[in-house]
Amino acid sequence: MTLSETKSPSWMRLAQIGLGIIAIVLSIYVLTSSPVLTLITIALLIAVVLFVVGIERIINGLFQEGKHRFTNVGLGIAVVVLSVIAMAFPIATGVFLLVFLAVALLFDGVSRVVHGISDRSSHKASRIFSIVAGAIEIGLSVMIIASPILGAEILSFLISLSLLIVGIQMITSGVIGRRLALRT
Repeated sequence: MTLSETKSPSWMRLAQIGLGIIAIVLSIYVLTSSPVLTLITIALLIAVVLFVVGIERIINGLFQEGKHRFTNVGLGIAVVVLSVIAMAFPIATGVFLLVFLAVALLFDGVSRVVHGISDRSSHKASRIFSIVAGAIEIGLSVMIIASPILGAEILSFLISLSLLIVGIQMITSGVIGRRLALRT
């Protein structure tokens, strides 16, 4: 097998350029809008997706045979109810999600620090990197828990930056129009 470059189809190139432009526009929107608005938008998008998933579970359970039928319906109803509550209170949902993710980040940071300190089989540079990354995660999580608005600002900036990078990458791929393919 060898690696060779092939020209992407024009429809794929146009899709990449178009989606890249959309990603950059969204990046600018997220960067220039209020961080709280970004957090509310994320909370509402998640709630809407969960609402659709809950409806799907209910429908699936209604037409399913067997003993798990009522489980699907019951859990689908629970998902729908929770998603409606999330849609009704998007600010509270956003703050809850932010704090929840900050706690998860805290756990991961502590895990990385402990792993970096106790893992004697890894290279010293890897251990130091793990400890530093864990310390950054711990610092960020404490900062977010202490001030969810600051956390929303950090989240907005990171989302904007990632959308910008992805958009540029997609446009570049579309303009260049080449992709790597394995040849056998």
